[in-house]
Amino acid sequence: MSENIYFKFTNSVVIAPLLAVITIWAVFWVELRFKINLNDYGVYPQRVSGLKGIVFSPFIHGSLEHLYNNTIPLAVLTASLFYFYRSIAFRVLLTGILISGFFTWAIGRPSYHIGASGVIYLLASFIFFKGIFTKHYRLVALSLVVVFIYGSMLWYIFPVEDGISWEGHLGGFLGGLLLAFVLKTEVPPVKKYDWEKEDYDEEADAFLRQFDENGNFIEKAPEEEIPLDTARITYHFKENKDSDSLE
Repeated sequence: MSENIYFKFTNSVVIAPLLAVITIWAVFWVELRFKINLNDYGVYPQRVSGLKGIVFSPFIHGSLEHLYNNTIPLAVLTASLFYFYRSIAFRVLLTGILISGFFTWAIGRPSYHIGASGVIYLLASFIFFKGIFTKHYRLVALSLVVVFIYGSMLWYIFPVEDGISWEGHLGGFLGGLLLAFVLKTEVPPVKKYDWEKEDYDEEADAFLRQFDENGNFIEKAPEEEIPLDTARITYHFKENKDSDSLE
């Protein structure tokens, strides 16, 4: 698989993050419009009834600030997932939501855990570790970009601030790490230059032949001199059959 086929822009790169953002904003609008509270559909740990939150909790947010803070990272990371890991993007999302949600349900505090932040940690973790595991230069570069932009989020997988579901963050982080290790994706081979190949011959390289043994550039390669005693001159005689005539 070539890089042009693997790293290819498709409609899913736009549609997937757009649907995710529209959905979480639509749910929040419904709560405001009809004056209802959907927090009961969040994850409530160690309760059988709280298991439904594994599916519904990513779409529910407690405030406008909470919703806004999750919107941009969700859109950026989802678009990155569908562009760089198109073949396994849906599996990462669906499986990762179940893993992070169940983890939250298993170890969380007795309270309703809501918000898409667990999904954001899932995506950031997967994209970072998968890029490192594949060792492809483009995917490693993406991993470094994720660290540069969202590296500060790492602190919130620990209980450093009240009112934040660090359990959901930790579940997403571990889920992303697990999926990066388990899910396989075909990565295009990195193009090798001639000098990186095992059968590379320096003397046959047209570029290197433009330099002498001291590394100085030769504007024009010297012509090979032919000894005079080995030179051979061949003459060709052609008879002119046309005769001149005078009238």
